[in-house]
Amino acid sequence: MYHYIRDEPPLRGSDLVGCHCWSHRTFTMRCLLSAVLLPLLLRPCTGADWCYQTQVSCPSHCKGPDQWKLVNKDCGESRQSPINIVTKKTVLDERLTPFRFTGYQTVFDSTMKNNGHSVQVNIPITATVSGGNLEETYKAVQFHLHWGNNGGPGSEHTIDGEQYPMELHIVHMKQRYDRLEDALKDPSGVAVLGFFYEESTSTNKKYNEFTHGLRSIQNTNGNTTLRKISLNQLILPEANMTNYYRYDGSLTTPGCTEAVVWTVFENPIPLDIQQLKSFNDLKFKDGSPMVGTFRPIQPRNGRVVYRSSGVAVIASVILILASISAALGLSRPN
Repeated sequence: MYHYIRDEPPLRGSDLVGCHCWSHRTFTMRCLLSAVLLPLLLRPCTGADWCYQTQVSCPSHCKGPDQWKLVNKDCGESRQSPINIVTKKTVLDERLTPFRFTGYQTVFDSTMKNNGHSVQVNIPITATVSGGNLEETYKAVQFHLHWGNNGGPGSEHTIDGEQYPMELHIVHMKQRYDRLEDALKDPSGVAVLGFFYEESTSTNKKYNEFTHGLRSIQNTNGNTTLRKISLNQLILPEANMTNYYRYDGSLTTPGCTEAVVWTVFENPIPLDIQQLKSFNDLKFKDGSPMVGTFRPIQPRNGRVVYRSSGVAVIASVILILASISAALGLSRPN
């Protein structure tokens, strides 16, 4: 179900062969030329200069995740996302009750777009989420995804250091706001629902229209019409909506604004390997494969991660079954 990640800090851009000219004691003319020319080519830091680690290389002057704070200072603040959720350190919160969804079952048409760093779909209908200890009703704005390479590790959040192949983010803002920019000025103005994906042996037919559409948006700013889709179609019934984690965090791309109430669901959505690999057809603006589109995990900095009672029930059942199994093992005759 999971992909293992070693318990070590993520590589810095300067540690990678692609942009560290003396890596592995190797000196190349390409890197020499880059060292001479890059200072002449560097532009002032703007939002357009950020990129993912897979895009960082010697001839590139985009700023990878370890330098995002140079693009926007908020990326270096103390309440950043994503994080590694350590399940044994989560705190049970009885207020994390089931959510109330409206409009999630409504079928709509929308534009699916390659925005240069992900695939994004705007939500043109009124769909809201409330309950689950959210302080207000939030309305859906858009959804997008983060993924790895050929179905490899690619989710942004991790669970006990384990990374799923992909993660879906459904972005909401408080219903009283008209613009996302205004909601981001509120410390809890945005609520993001995060869902993991896992590799399955069978095709998830509910995603056929979506994955087929990826073929039409390979290049940056490419778009196509996604027809007859609903939010329920993306997440139900595969994901158990009562089992989730909650913490306060940020956007996971620059400007990294710390205005997000995060809900990360426990149970993953299944896709077969070909469906997962179809995201590799997309390209960054430089024409390179759009892979590894996730931000490395960020320090928790003392933040508490809460869990719903649904997660606690499952954990209790697992512990009970483990205890029964151990007891039966001890009672077996030699």
